[in-house]
Amino acid sequence: MEKHVVVIYPHPDDEAFGASGTITQFRQKGVPVTYLCGTLGEMGRNMGNPTFANRETLSEFRKKELIDACKVMDVELRMLGYRDKTLEFESRDEIAQHLKNILEEIEPSLVITHFPGHAVHPDHNAMGAAAIEAVRLMDPASRPKVWAQAISHDHVKLFGEPDVINNVKPVFDQKMKTIMAHRSQAQGVLGSMNGNAEAAANMEEVAKERLGYESFYTWKFD
Repeated sequence: MEKHVVVIYPHPDDEAFGASGTITQFRQKGVPVTYLCGTLGEMGRNMGNPTFANRETLSEFRKKELIDACKVMDVELRMLGYRDKTLEFESRDEIAQHLKNILEEIEPSLVITHFPGHAVHPDHNAMGAAAIEAVRLMDPASRPKVWAQAISHDHVKLFGEPDVINNVKPVFDQKMKTIMAHRSQAQGVLGSMNGNAEAAANMEEVAKERLGYESFYTWKFD
């Protein structure tokens, strides 16, 4: 049983699509979970369908969506305040120190983040690298485990099957609620679910097949 889990991703909705099933499973066991979200995703291209946000207002909508999603998952949220699409240009050492200070306060037994270099988006790679560096800098005696999530198409070819493969289909209703809390983004990724009941059910089945397993590599610190 984990003592406390900390999830570190750069954008609102990264947790929903990537790890909300795993988070739900931890919460069902009574494990506290804290989400450290790097940015508000204010440079995202999805503005809702039909459009309900613009470049100036998107951050407000995504902040509310993030808060709503964390209420669905029943997790603590901490917003780190970085700017979307700029993390690769920030000092990795400074972000790592920022994260290290928070981790030493929370004292988690597990950190979930992106696998640097294999998480597709530059912000994903940068935040994952900073999170792993933060853990590396911690006292090895109190260092939490790290589960790193790879998204690149070639990660299995390069690294083999992930160490942790969670079947989250039994809690997929909760995962879908978390995804749909990110209204501006969910519509773009999953398509509109405003059609008839059969169409909505089919959409959820497609999502369950694509997103019904969440996998992670255990990071090895040498």
